Amino acid sequence: MRKKQGTKIGFLGPWGTYSQEALFKLLPVREDDIVPYPTEADVIRAVERGEVEAGVVPIENSIEGSVNVTLDVLAFETSLYIQKEVIIPISHNLIARPGVKLEDITTIVSHPQPIAQCRRYLSTKLPNASIEFANSTAAAVKLVSEQNQPMAAIGTKLAADLYGLSIIDSGIEDFEGNQTRFVLIGKDLTKRTGHDKTSIVCFIFVDRPGSLLQILQEFAYRYINLTKIQSRPTKKALGDYCFFIDFEGHIEDEVVESVLKCLKCKIREVKILGSYPMADGVES
Repeated sequence: MRKKQGTKIGFLGPWGTYSQEALFKLLPVREDDIVPYPTEADVIRAVERGEVEAGVVPIENSIEGSVNVTLDVLAFETSLYIQKEVIIPISHNLIARPGVKLEDITTIVSHPQPIAQCRRYLSTKLPNASIEFANSTAAAVKLVSEQNQPMAAIGTKLAADLYGLSIIDSGIEDFEGNQTRFVLIGKDLTKRTGHDKTSIVCFIFVDRPGSLLQILQEFAYRYINLTKIQSRPTKKALGDYCFFIDFEGHIEDEVVESVLKCLKCKIREVKILGSYPMADGVES
């Protein structure tokens, strides 16, 4: 996607989130052209309604896996496409009001993903602190800035600076090399670049032995490399699942056209979530 003059881009807000950082790496935008939304679902639905041209949301983390709300809204609620992806390193900070010390903290607040990514640190350093969830890391930091209680947030340095807070500890994620993949969501499919990835959802007719094997064989026969596979409930009945698959190639590639054609003959539905340029490693 090439940004047009006056185009508005949505992101998971408020100001100071990792999604905002990812947006600046994905597109050359000004702050006047970006619009924060409170949840991932709100960003995607704003694109669907036409409030913004596109939106940036997290979709996958190297520690905690997929951001399921992003997958579910794309698969079940909208007809949008992934247009671009970026992978950024994630280093979490423990943030509090100036003067608050580690031993003072009674409550930790953040988005569920960072809480999970720092689980070991929190259980070791703050075993008695209660946990509260926020819609984003920046929303958590903003909340802490508005409270007089000894609370702390897990968030970005950018958010700490924006809301006038102090970083008590940094690099608190449980595993080194923590990374999150963010995607740009829009209404149009992206043209082939020659270095692409495609995301699909496969819906089977009925749960039976070999259903997943039938799908995977089509890729194996054509030597198409899968970069991700995940099952998710279809929201219809217990035990009724669909399969999210990412693989190398573009839907305009002859070999990808072939695999999609064969899959459509074997299963109930194949939904295209996007065919887009593959990220070139981790952004600094």
